[in-house]
Amino acid sequence: MSKRKRAKLGRGAQYVALVLIVVVAALLADWGKIQETFFNLEVARSMFPTVVTTALVNTAVYTALGFVFGLGLALVLALMRMSSVGPYRWISGAYIEFFRGLPALLVFLSVGIGLPTAFEDVDLNRNITIMLSLGIVGSAYMAETIRAGIKAVPGGQLEAARSLGMSHARATMTIVIPQAFRIILPPLTNELILLTKDSSLAFVLGAQLEQQELTQFGRSALTTYTGMTSILVVGLCYLVITIPLGVLQQRLERRFGPDGGQGSKS
Repeated sequence: MSKRKRAKLGRGAQYVALVLIVVVAALLADWGKIQETFFNLEVARSMFPTVVTTALVNTAVYTALGFVFGLGLALVLALMRMSSVGPYRWISGAYIEFFRGLPALLVFLSVGIGLPTAFEDVDLNRNITIMLSLGIVGSAYMAETIRAGIKAVPGGQLEAARSLGMSHARATMTIVIPQAFRIILPPLTNELILLTKDSSLAFVLGAQLEQQELTQFGRSALTTYTGMTSILVVGLCYLVITIPLGVLQQRLERRFGPDGGQGSKS
């Protein structure tokens, strides 16, 4: 038997095995119980429209606040990491390594509970607390992304700007950084997706109904309804945010990726 025929038989056997597994699973499953646990339409209907108008909106708002704050902080950290002044590089490097190594949950607890305990005059409202927590976590990752983007800009761009009489700072801010952001748009979109999911950690801070994000809304629904339908509904709501962002990321990669947009034409 030739090598090609053996490979063909091997693929056929894998398909047959997959079909058998699916058939056996379908025969053994208790579909009535599965429907009652995960697809209870009455529970799903009872969650609307609050799951969208409150929980989904809050999730989007918290994510946006954290991303904007984190992006600004990350830009400062990236420039500090590339500074010729040693202490700036050391502080930035220590910050990045420290917060990249910590679970995001610990950051939420530290900002939400630790800061008001250590500083009695500090009174952070919920939005600020979540913005700081998400921003601190996200900035540690985005700073390295921005630094890589700045390094990817050809050095000749900066030299050309300097030859026209621009200062180093002005050339960096007006010539280098805009080009760097064009390069790092896809990974920044990925970071936005990660922050969307990290916003679920806000549940440790507690909240009233009108402040709840998706995960906390789903957990609250679990205390009212039996089964996992509420969790499935909030999971689908997360996908409403993350799938379009994933599609956007792929399009940005094709447009601004290393092939310079050639991928989108092929």
